[in-house]
Formats: sequence, C-alpha cells, structure tokens
Amino acid sequence: MRIDIVTLFPRMVEEPIGESILGRARARGLIEIGVVNLRDYATGKHRVTDDYPFGGGGGMVLKPEPLFAAVEALRTPGARVVLLDPRGRRFTQAIAGELSRLTHLILLAGRYEGVDERVSAALVDDELSIGDYVLTGGELPALIVTDAVARLCPGVLGDAGAARHDSFASGLLEGPQYTRPEEFRGMRAPEVLLSGDHAKIACWRRLQALWRTWRRRPELLETAELTPAEQKLVEEFRRGKGPDESWMRSA
Repeated sequence: MRIDIVTLFPRMVEEPIGESILGRARARGLIEIGVVNLRDYATGKHRVTDDYPFGGGGGMVLKPEPLFAAVEALRTPGARVVLLDPRGRRFTQAIAGELSRLTHLILLAGRYEGVDERVSAALVDDELSIGDYVLTGGELPALIVTDAVARLCPGVLGDAGAARHDSFASGLLEGPQYTRPEEFRGMRAPEVLLSGDHAKIACWRRLQALWRTWRRRPELLETAELTPAEQKLVEEFRRGKGPDESWMRSA
C-alpha cells in the first residue's frame, strides 16, 4: 500500500513516519509513505498556496490550483483522496480497516480556514475528522490516519493477529494488560493471567472488556456483537452489579 500526505509543512510529518513501527515497516518495504510539499505545485514567483476568502472574513483559504495539480500528479488507478477537515465524518477503526484495503491513499492536510470548496466538490473522495475540535492544520490528523491504517496492513505488526484484539476492533474497549513483575508495590497481577489456562484467560479478558466498555463508553455496547450471556451480563451492569467472575464458569 502507498500513502501520500500532501502538506504545506513536510517537516511536521517526515520525522514521525520514520520512527517506531511505521519506520520499520517502510524500511522493510511493507508500506510506502510519501510526503509531498504542496508548495511544489504552486505557480508564480512566490508559489502562493492561499488567499483571502471571497466575501470577507478572517483567515486564509487554500487555493484550488496547487491541490488539484498535486493530486493529479500523484493519483493512480483506484486511489482514494481524503481531505482532513473538522467538518468531515468522524474517523473510526472501521474506516481505518476500510482504507487499509486500498492500494493508494492520498491525504490532504487542510490549513488555515480550510480549502476552496471546489476541492471538496470535485477533487476529494471523502473528508475525515479525528474529533469534535479544531487544530491548526491537518498534519496531525493525517499522521493519525496514516498510523491507524498502516498498522492494519499485512506484516506491519509483528503479531499477525494483534490488531484483532485492539480496542474497537470487536466493538468493545480492550481490557487491562499486565506484565512483569507479578507483584509491584503490593499490587498483584490477576492470578487467572498466570494460570496458563487459555480458555479461562480469554473469558476473563472478555469480561473485563465488557466491564471497561460499560464504564467508559457504554454507547458502544448498543452496536457490539454480544452473546445472550453477555447481553444478560450488561443488563446486570445497568442494575448496578459489577463484573462477577463466576460468569466465566458458565460463559
């Protein structure tokens, strides 16, 4: 898969994608990530990429010409062009999965007061927002989308099945994790995780995921795929009862 990030500030993007899992995946050729300077596609002596909005108002607006030129130079058959904009639909794990199946993704990092509407109308395939707040530009959202999408591409994560257990992948938040030492400042890791009983561990983790989701993001339970036993357990949460580990014996 190839991801191209079109931005006025390449240095905001270049360093993060060279580190950690993304950097290793690029070095191994598992994913291509390009950083494209929008100013390279502007014309004129000063390579102007923005101008005042028609009708007045504060701030500047990105001009259509350099954005069209950049995308037209980059686009390959089947590529999807996405504008990072606070007015877009909210980015989710499901969308990350959808995008990870593409061969080419072009991310446009918005700036200032936004982009000329003709870009949205005729150039982009989708607009995404990472949340209900406004940032100074689309570079950080573009990095977030890139990271979330790249880690779902084959081979990028060391464990091929790791992404299946992430928060939101199953519709629930991920439960708690523990590592060595077994005891730290009087706090012990749960005995079930040390038991070696993989079936019991899986049940415990599912129970904790249900409980954490109920406490932190209960609205996710409305669309999560739950067994009848799990649905009954959630009803007990609603009545004020906490997680009962005896459920593990009957689940």
